[in-house]
Amino acid sequence: MMCEGKEEGWLQLPPEALAPWAALNNIKLHDIKVSVDPTHHERGAGIFAQKPLSCPPDSHTTLMTVPRDLILSKERIDQHAKVDKDFRDLLSTLGEFGQNPRTLIPLFLLTQSYLLHPSPPSPRFTHTPLTTYLRLLPVPPLPTLWPPSLLPLLRGTTLLPALRAKLTSLHRDFTTLQTLSASLPWTSDLFSDADGLFTFPDWVAVDGMYRSRALEFPGIGPCMAPGIDMANHCGGEGTKAIYEVDGAGHGVLLLRAGQEVGRGEEVTITYGDGKGACEMVFSYGFLEEGRESAGELFLDLGTGEDPLGKAKRAVAGVAPGVKIVDCPGDEGVRWEGEWIWLVVVNEEDGLEFMVQRTVEGEEELRGFWKGEEIKGAEELQGRLERDERWDLWRLRAISVLQGRVEEQLTELYGCEDEVNGMKFGEGTDIPEEARNMAMKLRELEGNLLEKAYASFEEEKEKLAASEVVTRYLAAMNLGDDSATESAEADHDTADEEDDFS
Repeated sequence: MMCEGKEEGWLQLPPEALAPWAALNNIKLHDIKVSVDPTHHERGAGIFAQKPLSCPPDSHTTLMTVPRDLILSKERIDQHAKVDKDFRDLLSTLGEFGQNPRTLIPLFLLTQSYLLHPSPPSPRFTHTPLTTYLRLLPVPPLPTLWPPSLLPLLRGTTLLPALRAKLTSLHRDFTTLQTLSASLPWTSDLFSDADGLFTFPDWVAVDGMYRSRALEFPGIGPCMAPGIDMANHCGGEGTKAIYEVDGAGHGVLLLRAGQEVGRGEEVTITYGDGKGACEMVFSYGFLEEGRESAGELFLDLGTGEDPLGKAKRAVAGVAPGVKIVDCPGDEGVRWEGEWIWLVVVNEEDGLEFMVQRTVEGEEELRGFWKGEEIKGAEELQGRLERDERWDLWRLRAISVLQGRVEEQLTELYGCEDEVNGMKFGEGTDIPEEARNMAMKLRELEGNLLEKAYASFEEEKEKLAASEVVTRYLAAMNLGDDSATESAEADHDTADEEDDFS
């Protein structure tokens, strides 16, 4: 319904309609306007200066003020529920599920679109100023909204598993919404698989509208700020403005200290300078012009046939993977992810799991390192860092990481011929813009993976030469069980001699 409404016009308004809507709802625009850059139609609407603007180096210049009661947040929706009986009744069926902003804000957008439908099944819900604002929001070009024909372009990238996981999560949420709301008979008009007005693609669309425009305001939390969320992204020194909350609790867009903007120049904010290429495409549907690095990427990391794999996942407390971050110049890469320490140690090293009964009488799986309880992978890392064999654990981790990177490179490069052979552009199901973005992502991630592989090789060589590792390997090569135990021990006394003969 959402996409059809945009195409048919009843859910669509041009960007220029923001100005009269803003004036009607007390949003103050100070020498700026919302419009489309004629040289970059693909970027959609943005904020542009109507005259030269500047800001002293020790202050900020206000460009836009959005009243707090227009900021779409959990606080605002809770207030709305007090005057909208249908929405309040719907929320009451959802319990805790309906209290998370990730669910609550898209649900609000969905019910507001019901009010705009030219022939709704029955009169429901209550109009708000944000009902009209919904018509100003485009359906974003996020990968969650891509047709299946585009997905092969992402094979071998870290975006494809993230996309599949997100769609699975969204489908689970929509099914939960259908199930919980079914206790209200009239919600069958909304969510029924048979003849409900809203379908799963509509849920994906409102999720995309929210995620691509979500901001975080102090004291308000995750939200959408009408008007401010029309600002496009530009990172680094190109960021012209910031968003904040003023003393009265209103949302404000401020020209950054020391910045100047010419007449007709775009006023940009940053969506996050530290975001990797995959996250930019996933959350916003684009890559910045001139981007030269993937920045970072996340690789999932399984436990293979490890019999303790299920137990490790149960106690980890962290995502089962690692983040690889590009470092500037020739500094190689760094990586983050406590999960790997659970992957590289096992029972013979001192890791064990036991089921214990809590004071409430419930059974609980707990992990132990050398007889002492560990509360997750992060605590295990701390124990390993203090262990004499730390270099050995690091070598194992780097070896596992390098193998995982090699696996990803093989998958990425193994389908290049197929991806390059896919027809795109006019007369095909693959728009040229989407194809170019996917190919750029493939290039950037391939470069970072190659850099990571080389960096891990250097680190492996250094660790393999450490005294701890050479002693351990010597013992293993001799095949002497007692020597191996000595090499792996923590040395109960400081004057204990190592004997590998």
